[in-house]
Amino acid sequence: MDSDGEQVGIKSRNEAMDLAVEQDLDLVEVAPQADPPVCKLMDYGKYKYEQAKKRQRAKKKQNVMKVKEVQMGVKIEEHDFNVKLKQARRFLNDKNKVKVRLKFRGREMMHKELGYELMDRLKEETKDLGTVESGPTMEGRDMLMHITPDSEK
Repeated sequence: MDSDGEQVGIKSRNEAMDLAVEQDLDLVEVAPQADPPVCKLMDYGKYKYEQAKKRQRAKKKQNVMKVKEVQMGVKIEEHDFNVKLKQARRFLNDKNKVKVRLKFRGREMMHKELGYELMDRLKEETKDLGTVESGPTMEGRDMLMHITPDSEK
């Protein structure tokens, strides 16, 4: 194949190399598994540059999602809860996953229902921005919940 993608025909290796030198291009094997192998005349440096640019554009378009964590205790006050809620909503707006960690201390472990109520309240307040991926679940003295941002917003 020539540089425009036109079929040149079956040539010997030496003829193809002479043709490449004559047009000041490189001879690149495109399909080695074909019989006979398919080669193309092209500027290999330009081809590599275009491929790198294409990969760069694809990488720029992809969204890397990070996990941000919000921690609070079971006996959290109203204002503090609102601050943590605002923080979680900001993370979801920025298209980051949110990991909510509710820490139990001492005898608070006997009142897990308070933790579930707090997690349900947070879940309700953020349901317009994201969906609960997992939780609330207990891990040792911590209750965890993961919220994933909605993709259409």
